Amino acid sequence: MLNILMLGDIVGSVGKRALFYNLNSLKKEYNIDLTIANGENADGGFGITVEIANELFAMGIDVITSGNHIWQREEILPFLDSNPNILRPFNYPSPAPGKGYTIVNVKGQKVAVLNLQGRVRMVHMIDCPFKTGMVALKKLKQETNFIFIDLHAEDTEEREALALHFDGLATAVCGTHTHVQTADETILPLGTAHIGDLGMCGAKDSVIGSRVDISIERALSQMPLKTEAAEGEAIICGAVITTGDDGRATGIKRVMVAG
Repeated sequence: MLNILMLGDIVGSVGKRALFYNLNSLKKEYNIDLTIANGENADGGFGITVEIANELFAMGIDVITSGNHIWQREEILPFLDSNPNILRPFNYPSPAPGKGYTIVNVKGQKVAVLNLQGRVRMVHMIDCPFKTGMVALKKLKQETNFIFIDLHAEDTEEREALALHFDGLATAVCGTHTHVQTADETILPLGTAHIGDLGMCGAKDSVIGSRVDISIERALSQMPLKTEAAEGEAIICGAVITTGDDGRATGIKRVMVAG
């Protein structure tokens, strides 16, 4: 049996600080064996740097996943090639730097983490996550039955369809990107854990992690104002997935704690 903690998008310094002070106790509380977190917004709300990635690893995050904002900081691009445990979505075309999956050893068991990105209402028109994800899953299944997917996607229908498409092949398919934790956690019919969105690790009093005043002004004026990560009290959002010895999920529990 494994207990895997999957955390939603880390947004800015508030999210990093909350994890610095609370991640170890959270891992102890749930007897966590592996921690996966989406880090694409850790640098002030947009992108991630090498320094921040190493900070997250030092805090106890084992695998960093990402999404469309992974390309915001050019310095991270070589790091994506050199460090196997920071991922970009697998369904970006092959010239893109980095890898979309990794395999790590957990208590003597191989565990795979696969990063995919949806296409509905997303900026980048990338390869089909249904088709490319299935290719990756079939390859990973040759090495392990423990496969955890961060599905970075906007659309609820697309997220649910992808989760059901991979039901029985992946241990868990958990969404990121909207920064709002959903209450739809479930074990699908063939044994895959699913939640629409894990939520975020960031400022509680914010608009999806961003400053409220700027977000309201953007909506009122329709001007392309640059958003900024909010400060203040933090929340840490994610889910704990419990597995059986066969790689199927036996439980999924939403986590939302003050940071």
